[in-house]
Amino acid sequence: MNTMNTTKTEELMERRRASISNGVGLMHPVFAARAENAEIWDVDGNRFIDFAAGIAVTNCGHRHPAIVTAVADQLAAFTHTCQHVAPYENMIELAEKLNRIVPGDGPQKSAFFTSGAEAVENAIKLARAYTGRNAVIAFGGGFHGRTFMGMSLTGKLAPYKAGFGAMMPAVYHVPMPKALSGTNHDVAEMGLKALFRETIAPSQVAAIIVEPVQGEGGFHQAPEELLVALRALCDEHGILLIADEVQTGFARTGKMFAMDHSGVNADLTAMAKGLAGGMPLSAVTGRADVMDHVGPGSIGGTYGGNPLAIAAALAVLHVIETENLCERATSLGAALTERLNSLTGRVPQIAEVRGPGFMVAVEFRDPKTSEPLPQFANAVKDLARERGLVLLTCGVDGNVIRFLAPLTIPQGIFDEALDILEASMLAALTPA
Repeated sequence: MNTMNTTKTEELMERRRASISNGVGLMHPVFAARAENAEIWDVDGNRFIDFAAGIAVTNCGHRHPAIVTAVADQLAAFTHTCQHVAPYENMIELAEKLNRIVPGDGPQKSAFFTSGAEAVENAIKLARAYTGRNAVIAFGGGFHGRTFMGMSLTGKLAPYKAGFGAMMPAVYHVPMPKALSGTNHDVAEMGLKALFRETIAPSQVAAIIVEPVQGEGGFHQAPEELLVALRALCDEHGILLIADEVQTGFARTGKMFAMDHSGVNADLTAMAKGLAGGMPLSAVTGRADVMDHVGPGSIGGTYGGNPLAIAAALAVLHVIETENLCERATSLGAALTERLNSLTGRVPQIAEVRGPGFMVAVEFRDPKTSEPLPQFANAVKDLARERGLVLLTCGVDGNVIRFLAPLTIPQGIFDEALDILEASMLAALTPA
């Protein structure tokens, strides 16, 4: 190719097309060269405010000094021995902390893995082993990963399930309540009743898995009434309740975990993303009797609980506590929600602003027909990037923009981002 007037980004895009599978999606042509807290600089020297945080991963910001120091100290000691071969004290320390802070009833235990999908998979394994049952119930619009069980649980066909053949058996879906569509917790409860009446008996169900706030599905928060009803239903029929806190965990919603908003405790909680500040780590924490029901070697993995990631996670928990990031998430989210709501008169495509803490989303619909407007959401995303702000879209219809900036974002940079966001939404009204 002719590189005389080609930017580094354009060169890397060409190399990416030639070398990386087309199945690996790309939201932005922004090749990171370095990052600090809530800012990213690309290979061409362009600066961006990061309102994605690696999809709710760097809740404590890029390269937080405490996390960098913890990883460096661990790196100087050892990088890998395998949790199944020669374990290490900091893994036990992290498990002890999670067992204390994850919402639950009675004694809890933990197990470590590498990705959110692995955490979900193992939660399902544990539930099936404990109950001796096969069926699992999930919610429409939910996202639980790209493995076969994760895809099967996910309540969205394209791009996650289309073309990959038969899904895992004994997985069923019920509707998630959505305030914008005028539905409440009754729609899910009616779906469960219909499922039990027409398709499967409660005695066949091992688990119900729910995101307390749907991530990829568009930041729809499960009503407290629904979570209370699910808890009662599970208790009545011996079903385990699994909370998928992969995207919601670690101060994102203004609480350490989103389930804390409801006071409802799950039997098992799957977590990843924000747990280790950018290092690959996931976990399942839950009832000790459920976690111990399986035999040695039946769960785990070679890279599960990598010591560098464990060290990072311990630092993350310390930062969340000492820097009051739950409170910070609440204040940031309130300011963002106020700005978005102030724009509804000038941007009639805004159909709803929703989400707890700093897990906020805005949904765009045609003000006359109420049809989803994915093209408008994408226009806002692209216009914001041109102005130096990285945003993410989501939702079953792709018409939602979600906001996941680091909770440590400096106030001045946050205010700058809101100005860029407003300008981009207004510019999307009159496309060139």
